[in-house]
Amino acid sequence: MTHSAADCTSPAGQRCDAAASAAGFDCRNFRHTLGQFATGITIVTAMSPDGQPVGLTVNSFAAVSLQPPLVLWSLAVSANLLQSFRRASHYAINVLAADQEDISTRFATWPADRFAGLPWRPGHGGSPVLEGLCAHFEVRNDHQYPGGDHLIFVGEVLHYAQNPERAPLLFHQGRYRLLGAAE
Repeated sequence: MTHSAADCTSPAGQRCDAAASAAGFDCRNFRHTLGQFATGITIVTAMSPDGQPVGLTVNSFAAVSLQPPLVLWSLAVSANLLQSFRRASHYAINVLAADQEDISTRFATWPADRFAGLPWRPGHGGSPVLEGLCAHFEVRNDHQYPGGDHLIFVGEVLHYAQNPERAPLLFHQGRYRLLGAAE
C-alpha cells in the first residue's frame, strides 16, 4: 500500500492538498509504516552540564560519511534530555547486543537513575561507554540541525570498537527481535 501527501484526507474525509496535508496526515499509520524498517537499538550517552551521566534509547542512528567518519542520530525537540545533549561536547553511541533488551527498556523509561548498578567506563568527553555491547562509537558533538519535530545530531567518530561475537538487538514492527541464523 502506498500513500502520498496527495492521498491524505482531512478528518471530515475531504482530500488535502500538499500544503494542508499536515493537518490530516495519519501519523499513526506513518509510524507503523516506518516500523517495517528493522533497526538496531542504541543507547546514546553523554555527561550533562552538571557532570551527571545521561542517556536514552535511540534507534535513529545511522552512518553519514567514512571520510571524515561521521554518524547521526535524532532526538525529539520535546525530550527532557535535549538540552543536556545539545550542550555535551561528546557523546557515545552504545550498540546493544541481543541479550541487552533490559538495558534498552531501562533507558526508554524514567527510572530515578538509569545508570544505577550498570557497569560503564568514561569515553571521550566522559561519555559513558556501557559493557557487553556489539559495538560502540565515541563521538564529538559537531553539528545539530533542525528536522521537523526532532533535532539531528551529526558528529565525528573519534574512537570505535566492535565485538563481532555478539549478535545485535533489533527493533521491528514495534517489538524487539533477534537476528536469524546466518545462511
